Amino acid sequence: MSKPSDNPADPFKKALAEATRVMANDPDLGVTYTVDPSGLSGDQMRLPQVSRRMTREEVMLARGTADSLALHRRYHNNATFAKYAPPAGMARQLFEAMEIARCEAMGARDMPGTAVNIDAKIESEARGRNYDKITTASDAPLDMAANYLLRHLATGRDLPPAAANVMNLWRGFIEQNAGDTLEDLQEMLSDQSKFAKFARQIIDDLGYGDQLGDDPDDLEDDQQDEAETQEDEEPDPDSTGQDDSDQDESDATPESSQEEQQDSSEAQVTMDDMSEDEFADDVEMPEGEAPLEPPAPQPVSDADPDYLVFSSEHDEEIRAEDLAEPAELERLRAYLDQQLEPLKGAVSRLANKLQRRLQAQQNRSWEFDLEEGILDAGRLARVVANPTTPLSFKVEKDTEFRDTVVTLLLDNSGSMRGRPISIAAICADVLARTLERCNVKVEILGFTTRAWKGGQAREEWLADGRPQQPGRLNDLRHIIYKSADAPWRRTRPNLGLMMKEGLLKENIDGEALEWAHRRMAGRPEARKILMVISDGAPVDDSTLSVNAANYLEKHLRDVIAMVEKRRQVELLAIGIGHDVTRYYQRAVTITDVEQLAGAMTEQLASLFDSDPRARARVMGMRKV
Repeated sequence: MSKPSDNPADPFKKALAEATRVMANDPDLGVTYTVDPSGLSGDQMRLPQVSRRMTREEVMLARGTADSLALHRRYHNNATFAKYAPPAGMARQLFEAMEIARCEAMGARDMPGTAVNIDAKIESEARGRNYDKITTASDAPLDMAANYLLRHLATGRDLPPAAANVMNLWRGFIEQNAGDTLEDLQEMLSDQSKFAKFARQIIDDLGYGDQLGDDPDDLEDDQQDEAETQEDEEPDPDSTGQDDSDQDESDATPESSQEEQQDSSEAQVTMDDMSEDEFADDVEMPEGEAPLEPPAPQPVSDADPDYLVFSSEHDEEIRAEDLAEPAELERLRAYLDQQLEPLKGAVSRLANKLQRRLQAQQNRSWEFDLEEGILDAGRLARVVANPTTPLSFKVEKDTEFRDTVVTLLLDNSGSMRGRPISIAAICADVLARTLERCNVKVEILGFTTRAWKGGQAREEWLADGRPQQPGRLNDLRHIIYKSADAPWRRTRPNLGLMMKEGLLKENIDGEALEWAHRRMAGRPEARKILMVISDGAPVDDSTLSVNAANYLEKHLRDVIAMVEKRRQVELLAIGIGHDVTRYYQRAVTITDVEQLAGAMTEQLASLFDSDPRARARVMGMRKV
């Protein structure tokens, strides 16, 4: 008989080893406890050492590590992993981290008790790596952030503080670039092959697609096509002769076969005669007239007839309130107000300055001492004092302030995420309220795309055989935050939508500008002003990868030229850290987003200035 162990931790180690084998569904799995790094090697699992003291931290770390490795053993297939795994680099690290998160999420779903144990393991590892002290995303490991985020989204569990810190530093970047892909997470967990393709797509969304290597499914299809081609080229020994049974039937009924062939040929002749004679009247055209041709399709863009869009079926023009529930809009609006509380005072002062300048031009003026018009009650005292004094009348003068509508077109691209989009949203909100007080109608629009690097339009293009020069290859999303006729108080929560994670994607400025111009052109106001706020040139990776490098930029220039030539709308632009003066005639560039409020109010105020030289000075325009 073996001597009983006097180590109080041994019963716990034995019980944990047995439970681990059951959870891994592998009775032959060997479990050892060591100070070496934990992990799996063949049929051996290494777990953290548990001392005689058996502190709570030691026990929870051992249980969490055992659960994590056992779930990986149970739900992970090495062959599938090897098939889809990238060869090296950050892509490989992300792929491995996401596969670990999948296995742990599967365990949390099938065996909920494992989630608490793995939380303890995550907390211990994160604190040991000082994740709680990291303050910038560049110092935080992206692969671990992806692991934490996928586990959080799959299980709905909050992460320990140190791990949550790493996840939050990268979460905006991941959801901004791969938000649409992440929506399918729950459907992918149970199937490792589907999840592997899903993980590769996320890696591509995050900008590491060049490290993925060849698509294993494409290689498999190529190999299968080659095998089928070889089989088709081999001669079929049975193709040189007829089946014996078919030969017997042919010999047994030669007369019936000949009759059937005769009937078939007669029927064919009858149909041919009908097609040539009876239907000739339908296609005969009057003498001297050419057959009608279908009308040519309308060009996609009025500015450039050669601008192409592969598919506009999935484009959307949508109201902000249709992209989020009312409760979410209120929450996002409250978050926006909280983030920009220090800025609101400065913006409000600038808005009041704009309001005073506008109202100064709207003050009524009168012509007095006229023989007809409205009776001037202020001069009735003269008539009472001297009845021979004639009555005095007055008439209101026409003001130069015309009925006006202003449209703010905001770039909702991913590069605007963070403080730029927050300040743009609050400035648009304050200006809308200010201009509404001055009886100037305001419309607030936003533009982005529905997907990163091509949406359903790109999928259709791929299915269609990747034709050359397809034109725009993404699905547009044009957002109406506030229509010109809607009062500000009813649309105030809508601007909070700009704070929604995953909303801001890519920017196709030319079509957005043409859309906003088209909306304004149909307005009844006498004066129309369109202000564009953007932080860069048009960018859509899907479109630019298969068209000319300046495809979208050229279209933007063509649209600007059309708008400025038609002069239905006064166009101006503000570039945030990007020189937009090379596109727009009336433009200003700011280097700091904090200057946006002042730039917006000054630009609008200058347009209402009666002195053309003052307008030119503020707008940076050439004297005409």
